[in-house]
Amino acid sequence: MKGEKDMPIVEFQGKTFNVDDEGFLVNEKEWCPEWVEYVKTTEGIKELTDEHWKAIKMVQDYNKEHGKPPMVRIFAEVTGFKLKHIYELFPSGPGRGACKMAGLPKPIGCV
Repeated sequence: MKGEKDMPIVEFQGKTFNVDDEGFLVNEKEWCPEWVEYVKTTEGIKELTDEHWKAIKMVQDYNKEHGKPPMVRIFAEVTGFKLKHIYELFPSGPGRGACKMAGLPKPIGCV
């Protein structure tokens, strides 16, 4: 389905989200718990843990402060999570999975 300016839209649990062609939110203000639940299903995450929420909040806070999501090294330092554990939490990686879940655009340099 297409939304504003022919951008794809996602409908989930009664909410509508405008996304880019890779499924990232176009408007960060649309972020809500239903978005996180939707992304969880697309990422193959069975259950969200406190660690997921800690990472999501950290990514959002970092983005607000610095105008961009954190690089993986900073992500690991701030959360205290080892790189391997970050990829266990977000199988598609911190850039793609955590940033998408946090409602942020795809990070520059993320493949």
